Amino acid sequence: MILYTVLVLATGAERIAELVVSTRNARWSFARGGVEFGRGHFPPMVALHTGLLLACLAEVWFGDRPFIPWLGWPMFALVLASQGLRWWCIAVLGHRWNTRVIVVQGLPLVNRGPYRWLTHPNYVAVIVEGFALPLVHTAWITALVFTVLNAVLLFAVRIPCENRALATVVPATP
Repeated sequence: MILYTVLVLATGAERIAELVVSTRNARWSFARGGVEFGRGHFPPMVALHTGLLLACLAEVWFGDRPFIPWLGWPMFALVLASQGLRWWCIAVLGHRWNTRVIVVQGLPLVNRGPYRWLTHPNYVAVIVEGFALPLVHTAWITALVFTVLNAVLLFAVRIPCENRALATVVPATP
């Protein structure tokens, strides 16, 4: 359980790193006239992701969930893969990546890296991590609850908001 706790805390530290990058990128975007969309759904999204980390620890420690190698190791590999995909998205979008939905007019849509194949690859990373991180240590209730709540937030709110925001982009004329 100690190693799992370290994994969850490391994931929390990664989230803090994301927020640092996001804050820097938001300043960059706003300095270039960026407009934020869907500000109201951001606090529930932060609460849900914070809740994931806390619930992972609570279910494992208080629910006495075991580490089952045939489940835990593949889920750990998926957690690592989701982190790799997330940081690939961050690298490809550069200053335009953000945890918030901010659009800067005149910039072309990104269609390289994982965006060549997927419209929202970062959300694939979020979905995979959301079920894999709890299942590393058989926290199946957390995996189920987060997956359902995250699906509602992503597919009913966040992705439609992002699609509406991206539809407002007017690329610069040459």
